[in-house]
Amino acid sequence: MLLIDTYVGPSPIEGVGVFAAEPIKAGQIIYRFEPDFDRLIALSDADRLPEPIRRFIDRYTYPHPGEAGVVVLDADNGRHMNHSETPNTDFRDAIVGRAIRDIAPGEEITCNYAEFEPGFVMLASMVAAHRPAGLALHAE
Repeated sequence: MLLIDTYVGPSPIEGVGVFAAEPIKAGQIIYRFEPDFDRLIALSDADRLPEPIRRFIDRYTYPHPGEAGVVVLDADNGRHMNHSETPNTDFRDAIVGRAIRDIAPGEEITCNYAEFEPGFVMLASMVAAHRPAGLALHAE
């Protein structure tokens, strides 16, 4: 769960992203894994869900930090945090996430998915794949 005030807005990285609503200092803990707050989903249970829900789970979850076959769905804006090869956060711990530099209000908060998702591979943009023909986003 995010421990800072954030908001979701249009992102130049991918569709929408999560943005700082307050100043964040380098080293500040911005996230803590909280199983009583976030939704834990057994992948074996996901198999019987409708396809749109399975796609949602695939897009917005990440592996549980200590339990194989279970994924975490952030219950807050954290699920909209976009990947960056040069993130402004550090999530290598998997239990806590920290800012690695000062983050200004209005700045997008990013993380490197490979820090907590083994085998992470960047896929084609879901936004581009589902955009009606001829519609362009201003960020492109």
